[in-house]
Amino acid sequence: MEQLWQDADPAFTQVTAAGVRCVLCPFRCRLRDGESGACRVRRRNGGRVQTLTRTTTVHHLDAVERKPFYHFRPGSAVLTLAPPGCSFRCDYCVNHRISGYGREPRARGLPPVEPVDVSAMVRRAAESSAAVGLSYSEPSLAPELTLALAAEARPLGVPVVWKSNGFLTPEAADRLAPALSAVNVDVKAAAEAPHLRLTGAPLAPVLDTLRRLREHGVWLEVTTPLIPGSSASDDELRAIADSVAPVDPRIPWHLVRFTPTHRMTDHPPTGPDRLARAREIGHAAGLRHVYVERALGAEGRATRCPRCAATVVERDVWSLAATRLDGSGRCPECGTTVGGVWR
Repeated sequence: MEQLWQDADPAFTQVTAAGVRCVLCPFRCRLRDGESGACRVRRRNGGRVQTLTRTTTVHHLDAVERKPFYHFRPGSAVLTLAPPGCSFRCDYCVNHRISGYGREPRARGLPPVEPVDVSAMVRRAAESSAAVGLSYSEPSLAPELTLALAAEARPLGVPVVWKSNGFLTPEAADRLAPALSAVNVDVKAAAEAPHLRLTGAPLAPVLDTLRRLREHGVWLEVTTPLIPGSSASDDELRAIADSVAPVDPRIPWHLVRFTPTHRMTDHPPTGPDRLARAREIGHAAGLRHVYVERALGAEGRATRCPRCAATVVERDVWSLAATRLDGSGRCPECGTTVGGVWR
C-alpha cells in the first residue's frame, strides 16, 4: 500500500511557518508529519502532502443516466473510476466500503486499490464514445487524477464528469472547474444542523460550490436523497429547492428514494407519495426539470419542454428510450431550447 501514495499537487497545499495545511476541502486540515487528514486519503510527508487518490477500486462502463445525468449526452456511456475516500461520513451511505476507506472497520472488505493508467483509461473511453467519470466515492478528493485525466481527454473530445458531494474550498473549485464538463452534486439537507449531523460537514460550502461551478460553465445536476430528518419533509424539500433554483432553474433535480442501510437501518424507505409530493415542491420553487428514477414509472423520468410541456425525452430506468430534441436541445413543437448538453 505504501507505494500507492504519491505527491499531491502543491496548489492544494498551504505551507507556512505555522505548519502544513491541506486546502482541498473546507476542513482545511492542519497536518503533523505522518498524519492523514479527515478523509484518510491525503497525508503529510515531511513538508509536502501526499495522496492515495491516483488509484481506483472500480473501472467499468455505465450508462450516463445511472450517475444520474439526464441532460448531459443522453444515451452515452461513462467509464467510471472510484478513487477511495470521502470528506463526509453519511449515516446512510450505500458505498461506505469505498468512501469509508481507511477509517471504518466495514471498509476493510474493499476491492483492491490499484494505480490508474490515465492514458489507457482515456483511450478506452474514447473508443467507446464515453466520458470518464469519478463516482461511488468522493471525486473532489482526487484533483490530481481529475486534472491528469482532463489533460489527456480534452484533445480526444472525451468529457470528464463527477458525481460529488461538492465539498470544496473556493480556490479548489475554481482550479478544478475548467477540467470538468458536468457535475452531479448531492444536496443532502436543508439546513446546517441536519447536514452536520448527517455528514459531519457544513452545508454552506456545498451550495457555494454549486454557484462557482455554474459560473464556470460546468453543466450541473443535483441529487437529493429523501433522508428522514434531513431532506424528506415538505419544509426541508422546499428549502433545498429554493437553494438550487436561484443558481439556475434549468438544473435537473433528481429525487432519490431513501433505502435503509449502513447506520440508518431503523428508518423506513421513502414511499412513492412522498416522492411525488417532492416533485411538486421542486416545480413550485421554479425548477423546470424534477425527476424520480423509478417510483413514479416512466412519467417520472421524462423530460418535458418548459414552455409547451411536450415530452421531448423518454427514459427507461437506466437508459435512454427516445429523444425528440435536436443536437441544440430545441423542442420540435415550439422551438424552445431545453437546458443541457445534448450531443
